Amino acid sequence: MRTVLLVAAEAREFSGILKRAAGKALKWPEAVFSREVAWKNDRWLLVANGPGARLVGQVLARKRDVDLVLSIGFCGALDPALRVGDIVDEGKVFTADRVAVTAAEKRALREQTGASAVEMEASAVEAKAREWGTAFRCVKVVSDTAADDLPLDFNQYRDKDGRFSRTRIALAALRRPPALGRLIRLDRDCRRAADKLGEFLANTSI
Repeated sequence: MRTVLLVAAEAREFSGILKRAAGKALKWPEAVFSREVAWKNDRWLLVANGPGARLVGQVLARKRDVDLVLSIGFCGALDPALRVGDIVDEGKVFTADRVAVTAAEKRALREQTGASAVEMEASAVEAKAREWGTAFRCVKVVSDTAADDLPLDFNQYRDKDGRFSRTRIALAALRRPPALGRLIRLDRDCRRAADKLGEFLANTSI
């Protein structure tokens, strides 16, 4: 039996996994969310601590005895062919220190990097896996397409530790009715994406 560590930014990115496998408490003091699941014949450790390299560094500060480290979760598409719920398991994923908010920003990143998608943690997780001498894999799921403008600039609503403040985001959306409708749609797309990620992991040999 292998022990696999899955690192995401937010707990909801694991919802497609937890829908398919009952989780139990996992003692991981550095994480804001942690669960353990029996997955096929393996033991999976799920941890989330927020977006970005600094928070990854905190949650992976101590070396863990695991056989594989996975960086999973949502990504923004840079390739126009990708749709919400598509899995990005191969090809280049670009790690940024901020959310790519507009379609124009995504086009620029596509031109600059040639990447298929953008996210905020994978390179930091990979660096830790390399430091530990542990195998690494990145599996992301598209939550917003290359053509999508996000309803708000989420970079403005991060707290002092770098985590997104859901309360501030909700209040900002309430002050802007058009943004509220788009935020509801994005939340729906994220739920769909998380389920697609769980489905992919359930049917793929990791």
